[in-house]
Amino acid sequence: MSQVKFKGSPVNTKGTLPQVGSKAPDFSLTGGDLSQKTLGDFAGKKLILNIFPSMDTGTCAASVRKFNEKASGLENTIVLCVSKDLPFAQGRFCTAEGLENVVSLSEYKNSNFSDAYGVKFIDGPLEGLLSRAIVVLDEHGNVIYTEQVEETVEEPNYDAALAVL
Repeated sequence: MSQVKFKGSPVNTKGTLPQVGSKAPDFSLTGGDLSQKTLGDFAGKKLILNIFPSMDTGTCAASVRKFNEKASGLENTIVLCVSKDLPFAQGRFCTAEGLENVVSLSEYKNSNFSDAYGVKFIDGPLEGLLSRAIVVLDEHGNVIYTEQVEETVEEPNYDAALAVL
């Protein structure tokens, strides 16, 4: 279990982020076309997992926009934006914002991703949603960077996440 804050109040997540140097846990998430996406679908690519509660919040939306901007200049790298938002809502947001350099994935069908990555809130007002975190994987599926954002309403450290690539 990890403890972070939501607007200054302590909240807990189930588990902890994968350790740097470990193999990334597999997952099954739902894409915008309702197909299931697994870690294997992105084999050979560097991945930035941008994990957050919901695109319908200002900070989450800002992180998706920022990574969309940064991803356009990254070679062999895909940014996966992961939340419990329905794929339809994710698609509507990205279309309205003109975001084409990120892939939105939803955990609405099951919690295997949040269980494996230790990011599900288990208490507090956002219970059941995903905490704000960044996990970066190399092209071999190894974890090379993690950040569990201490205060959920704050943005992640983009520069640190991108520096490992």
